[in-house]
Amino acid sequence: MASSRMVPPKDNGEHSTTKSDPEIPITVAISSDIFRGPVINFAKALKEVNEALTEKYPKSRELFEVLLISDNSPKSLRSTISENDLDDLITVSEEDLTALLQRKKIHLFLSAERPKAEEALKMGTAAAVICPKKMEALPETQAETPLRIAFDGDAVLFSNESELVFKGGLNAFLRHEEEKAEEPMNKGPFKEFLEVLQKLQRKLDTKAIRTYLVTSRGAGCAGYRALKTLRSWGLETDEAVFLSGTKKGPTLKRIRPHIFFDDQESHIRAAFEAGTLAGHVPY
Repeated sequence: MASSRMVPPKDNGEHSTTKSDPEIPITVAISSDIFRGPVINFAKALKEVNEALTEKYPKSRELFEVLLISDNSPKSLRSTISENDLDDLITVSEEDLTALLQRKKIHLFLSAERPKAEEALKMGTAAAVICPKKMEALPETQAETPLRIAFDGDAVLFSNESELVFKGGLNAFLRHEEEKAEEPMNKGPFKEFLEVLQKLQRKLDTKAIRTYLVTSRGAGCAGYRALKTLRSWGLETDEAVFLSGTKKGPTLKRIRPHIFFDDQESHIRAAFEAGTLAGHVPY
């Protein structure tokens, strides 16, 4: 069978590092030059989660906060925000990215510029590059609920250790994963973002947020190690799809995530061809 789907068993959260964290906004910073169509849909989906959280926890500060980083006319940007009923978004002027990341906790940074995404990743922030031109072919609208976010595994949720081994060939990779099957991988740049998403899922106790692992790993030792790693962190995804090297497009077309994160350009292209907004993680 070419692919395997698994819905991981629910974890009781005892090992989650987010359990006793203070309540702070989950800040998503977006460059204004990609704030259109599918990125606006993503922002609307975040707003829907905020409304569900506010209804259940009226005094909570643990909400999505979207920062739009703009070097264009604030008036033009405010018009776009108002037209899409997103008036709670915060606009900030273009500034030195390092200064912004030092001044404020950013949980996710989306940019059209690779150097800026790389800079954010070096500072420990989950970051991805979105090509404005590729977005032109994507649907203008999408169902806002539930919020659906899909992640690749290696070099996204996990470190790039196994991916480097894979460069030595498939057999070397399979041997490596079999030998290391019981050894969790190190964290990747998006581990903490998945962590805050799961914390919100547990607070809501609804299906307002859905997360997916979509990986080229197979369902044998490589897939087992991926799930073991997540569980060692006290984390899970709602669904894990192990594609054994087959194309990710059909799976993404079925899931229809608001955004998908991957470190491989070929998978980013396949995602856009499947009608999915994708962020390239230059890790």
